[in-house]
Amino acid sequence: MSYGIPRDEAKFDPRDPHWDAKVRDSFTKQGVMGLLGATLADVWPGGCEIHLPYRPDLSQQHGFFHAGVTSTVVDSAAGYAGFSLMAPNSSVLSVEFKINLLAPADGELLIATGEVIKPGRNLVITRGDAWAVKHGKATHCAMMQQTLMTMHGKAEN
Repeated sequence: MSYGIPRDEAKFDPRDPHWDAKVRDSFTKQGVMGLLGATLADVWPGGCEIHLPYRPDLSQQHGFFHAGVTSTVVDSAAGYAGFSLMAPNSSVLSVEFKINLLAPADGELLIATGEVIKPGRNLVITRGDAWAVKHGKATHCAMMQQTLMTMHGKAEN
């Protein structure tokens, strides 16, 4: 279900012919995504979507998804969007992001998307967004701008 969330599937050409498997394999190795209970809902060249069902232990004192949890999931979605375009035998590292919290992340599902804005050889600029879905209605609750570093010659373990 899309919940009306906008998605820009601009056509980028991945440098790695195995980009899809590379991203999915990396996601399974991310301990924090497993700890949170997040799932990789979709990935495309230059884009990614991650879902996180609500649990009380992911909330802050008002019962909303905690801002740190929201930031973590958006960071991963945008990071994997960038990683999908990186060359073989490389890995990704977030080096900077700025997040704006637009509304309380109040819902039974958090959806985070990431999209590449500018793919570069060494630095990749991405945008990340989060929506809290409550009773079938998605509320845009966060937006992020991120810079990723391509770690050349350093494939993931």
